[in-house]
Amino acid sequence: MTVEAHKETLGFQAEVKQLLDLMIHSLYSNKEIFLRELISNASDAVDKLRFEALSDSALYEDDTDLKIRVTFDKEARTITISDNGIGMSRQEVVDNIGTIAKSGTREFFQALTGDQRKDANLIGQFGVGFYSAFIVADKVTLLTRRAGLGPEHGVLWESNGQGEYTLENVAKPTRGTDVILHLREGEDDLLNGWTLRGIIRKYSDHITLPILMKVEEEGKDEWETVNRASALWTRSKNEITDEEYNEFYKHVAHDFTEPLGRIHARMEGKYEYTLLLYIPSRAPFDLWNRDSRHGVKLYVRRVFIMDDAEQLLPPYLRFVRGVIDSSDLPLNVSREILQHNKVIESIKSGAVKKILGLLENMAESEPEKYATFWKEFGRVIKEGVAEDNNNRETIASLLRFSSTHNDSDKQEISLDDYISRMKEGQDKIYYIIAETFSAAQHSPLLEIFRKKGIEVLLLSDVVDNWLVSHLNDYKGKQLQSVARGEVDLSKLEDEAEKEEHEKAAGEAKELVERIKQSLGDKVKEVRVTSRLTTSPACLVADEHDLDASFKRLLKAAGQAVPNDKPILEVNPQHAILERLREEKDENRFADWTSILFDQAVLSDGGQLDDPVNFVNRLNHLLVELSAKGNA
Repeated sequence: MTVEAHKETLGFQAEVKQLLDLMIHSLYSNKEIFLRELISNASDAVDKLRFEALSDSALYEDDTDLKIRVTFDKEARTITISDNGIGMSRQEVVDNIGTIAKSGTREFFQALTGDQRKDANLIGQFGVGFYSAFIVADKVTLLTRRAGLGPEHGVLWESNGQGEYTLENVAKPTRGTDVILHLREGEDDLLNGWTLRGIIRKYSDHITLPILMKVEEEGKDEWETVNRASALWTRSKNEITDEEYNEFYKHVAHDFTEPLGRIHARMEGKYEYTLLLYIPSRAPFDLWNRDSRHGVKLYVRRVFIMDDAEQLLPPYLRFVRGVIDSSDLPLNVSREILQHNKVIESIKSGAVKKILGLLENMAESEPEKYATFWKEFGRVIKEGVAEDNNNRETIASLLRFSSTHNDSDKQEISLDDYISRMKEGQDKIYYIIAETFSAAQHSPLLEIFRKKGIEVLLLSDVVDNWLVSHLNDYKGKQLQSVARGEVDLSKLEDEAEKEEHEKAAGEAKELVERIKQSLGDKVKEVRVTSRLTTSPACLVADEHDLDASFKRLLKAAGQAVPNDKPILEVNPQHAILERLREEKDENRFADWTSILFDQAVLSDGGQLDDPVNFVNRLNHLLVELSAKGNA
């Protein structure tokens, strides 16, 4: 056998260098995690071998005794973690170790604060993986060979974490990967079998593979299993401690913050399967990548099948982490088979109900914890209203909003809270959508609602337009935009208020007609408002037209936007409208009505077609008013 060395020196991706520096300085106080991360990687490598070997058993190379070995050498001051999993080719080493091929990398680095403690949490949220080796090592050597390739295809990777690494082809008789850590000065306490065993039992006891270490007795050349090597989810809940549950979460989620909640359930009936699912306490950086599904691992009778089975959970629950183990699927199940499989449909339905049930209980009994959940994942949950018709009512009950009830931007109002505070005679749930919370909070469209003490939900998330287009009602109460159609509060008005409104509309009839003629095809209609109490005018959409905020969203996304015109509502009791009623100069009247319209566009969060013309017209009228005042 001949091996062509082909040694080369390559540079790390810039983000890797930054991450290495941060880990060495930010995570040093929690240095034990390096062993957990490297053992977790070794376990994943063996899982991938099992999966690929389902269709190509030759990958086992006559070695089906799958395991992880941990050894140390006091004289050389090294710790070695070895596995006989899938291994890597030369190109895979470059792709997996030389770069961070992960969505959200840019957002991750933008979020870093310079505060070591806060940054350590962010790094844990991002996932440290292989690079954690440099927390305790000033040099790392990796020896690997991919299963199925000949012994001459071994790869030797080595780096001191300072910006470069070397790659070399070497001979490696066995498949799999050895990670050799050359410890930094001052890390000799790790060169101790008792210490390493303690770390393994603390962080990796749940790993389903045997983790072996040599028996430390004179004259014995034997290996012993350090961990329990049994699938955590197959054990009784009574036997598992919170610490064990949390460590398993950190393994499957590649996170070292503790989860907010968990579900461990064995489902029996027509199909049998086990769920061990977690709700993270922090959103991953790729949360908004709807195609990213690496949260739930699928097992069949404790054999790993795949770790991104998108058919297991709907997209709006893509933040959930954990495992699902089925007793009814075939071991050689493929993604294509999963797409139209009754077992998977049953598992998905059961898992969704369990997760939503967990969130309902959290919202009811642990409101502070649920507030944390909503802050991290609320916008994703909103997607479920459109995606999951079977659970729409349950999802709607989990939604949280800001509202005029407390004028806070904290999204803490549920629809049930809103209904419990509805005025006598009120039959609708009112809401307003704007690009920002402040724009929604200060919209003139809320004036009559504030005057009458009617609560309005303040929506400002991008997803809210999609939400309300699919959530028409809740518990028999229709959701109504305050920016669309006519506001009918007649059931909440006394006779005097009704008569006053009808009188104002009658007296302003001529003025309304003049404004309509002046604005021409800019508006569909001009009418006396039932919304405004202090502002002169506002724009609203017709009953079946899209809100202006939704149109702007569509336009920004490059979508076709309906060309329907807005309705201008005017407040005839406002001083500007009273002044307009007396205006005889048609040119000046046209200027004022144009300014009223443009102000209404701005108040609604829109952009003017001709802002310069608006400024010039306004300045011209101000000069006129100033001249009259001086005269």
